Amino acid sequence: METKIKTDVKSNSDVNPFQIFMLILSLHVVVSSLLQLIFTFSSSVTEILTSVDNTICLFFFTDFIIRLYQADNKLQFMKWGWIDLLSSIPMVEQLQFIRIIRIARVLRSIQHIRSSKIMFKMIFEHRFKATFSLVAALSFVLLTFGSIGILLLEQGQVGSNINNGIDALWWSFVTITTVGYGDHYPVTTGGRIIAALLMTAGVGLFGTFTGFISSWFVDGDDLSTRQQASSTDALHGEISELKQDIAELKILIVQQSHNLDSK
Repeated sequence: METKIKTDVKSNSDVNPFQIFMLILSLHVVVSSLLQLIFTFSSSVTEILTSVDNTICLFFFTDFIIRLYQADNKLQFMKWGWIDLLSSIPMVEQLQFIRIIRIARVLRSIQHIRSSKIMFKMIFEHRFKATFSLVAALSFVLLTFGSIGILLLEQGQVGSNINNGIDALWWSFVTITTVGYGDHYPVTTGGRIIAALLMTAGVGLFGTFTGFISSWFVDGDDLSTRQQASSTDALHGEISELKQDIAELKILIVQQSHNLDSK
């Protein structure tokens, strides 16, 4: 494992936002996998978990490709990288053993960062860089458990229009993003409480995301302004030196002119 860690990441102490994002997604998948191993869910709930899992698998596979490309020794990387490759395969009934593989993956994900202390230090010291990762990862968590919660409360109720996993996922997505088309809505008190919680969380998450984007543009403008100011200062310095050279040249010409006149 020690060799794997050294070849897999160039600098484990250099924790980046994508690592935070992947770690949270890994923890999310492990919790979901454990729940599916322990409990028997209805086909509608399983449909939600499978849909979210398929989306997360795209991120797992992307993460695998990036780290394989960055690895100095790709053969050495694959000694442990095959776990990540298998964990990026979508969950199907015939491949139940992959859930166990994913539990091993999260243990390795934590190894990448060495300790949660480093992760939390990175989040608090580099809040700007970690914001996007946290918002994206928490959106997956809210989407999954919000969909399951609303489905359990609404399915089969009189007048309910949220009766399957896809409807629950769609409703949770438009509620979190505060779009709210109104084609699906809760009819039970419990469902409305979940809706209020998701809307409140959605406003907070996307407000944070909007602030992140705004800060990114502002910081970019500030950097551009500082660069322009630096270039302007340098230009002014060069102009001053040129003026000084011209003045000295004029003095020299005057002196030579006087010398010619005296002759």
